[in-house]
Amino acid sequence: MALWNSVTGQLRSVIEWKNPASDVLFQRWTDNGDEIKNASKLIVGPGQGAIFVYEGKPQAVITEPGMTDLKTQNIPFWTTITKFMQAFKSEHKVGIYFFRTAEILNQGWGTPGPVKYIDPQYKFPVGMKGFGNFSFSISDAGRFFINVMGQRDRFTVDELRLVIVSRLIQPLTDFLAEAKFGYNEIDANRNEIADGVRDKVAPIFLQLGFELKDFRVENTDFDDDTKHRVARIADMQAEAQAAEAVGLNFTQVQQLAALRDAAQNQEGMAGIGVGLGAGVGMGQAMAGMMGNMNAQQTSSEDPVAKLSKLKQMLDSDLINQQEYNTKKQQILSQM
Repeated sequence: MALWNSVTGQLRSVIEWKNPASDVLFQRWTDNGDEIKNASKLIVGPGQGAIFVYEGKPQAVITEPGMTDLKTQNIPFWTTITKFMQAFKSEHKVGIYFFRTAEILNQGWGTPGPVKYIDPQYKFPVGMKGFGNFSFSISDAGRFFINVMGQRDRFTVDELRLVIVSRLIQPLTDFLAEAKFGYNEIDANRNEIADGVRDKVAPIFLQLGFELKDFRVENTDFDDDTKHRVARIADMQAEAQAAEAVGLNFTQVQQLAALRDAAQNQEGMAGIGVGLGAGVGMGQAMAGMMGNMNAQQTSSEDPVAKLSKLKQMLDSDLINQQEYNTKKQQILSQM
């Protein structure tokens, strides 16, 4: 009886991928070495596939769930394999690898550093960082085995995620350079960026045997240097607009700011100069600027408009409270 059990054990086997770990994408099945017994049955579960590899080369792929009788079913290459094997025992080994056909969802990605490109509006290099998620699935197990897995017995989801992320940076840089989205347009065009990057990498990944099913840009950010440059430009633009509203040009605004800084500096030569009498010159210069402002204002402006512009000038720190009060009284006296 024991002898018969030994013989039947050698002749029959059920090959299946039971309870695979959640992080495993591709795994080799082994039992009694690599020998496949006579009348073995292959069970492929939902969301699984199996690939037959003979002497290092993929020979057949099964992607439909179900049970296959390896003795009687018409599987490509199976008849050829049996010619090399005596009672399914031979030095010629057949490897069976199971893999996931189900889509692997919600894999996170992020740029390891800022992606550099020339901003079309500001005309200087900016550094953008991107974050998001994607999904993927194995589309061609034979290609994947040859191009990605090689002779390994196991390949994990995280390993493939790293392969995908490492190949996203250059297509992302190329797309941003071609699309010419400005600093202020990135967030509004995240879907267009995601579609553009996916279109660029899809052919590359298909050649490797897997497909990028979904790719999303969830968040973007810029490096500190870019933020600092853009903030300076925004401040200067705001000052220029405020100056224009009260009839000053940008040069006059800068002169006012420089004079005020000198007056507030109580140390060094600037403070000494102001204390010794440079304040007189400052006052004359400011008076001249105020006079220019008056000359630039049209006679058609009513006092209410003048007071409104004067208040904008005060709010923008272009004049101090005392200067505001003096000018206000002049306008009110003309009413």
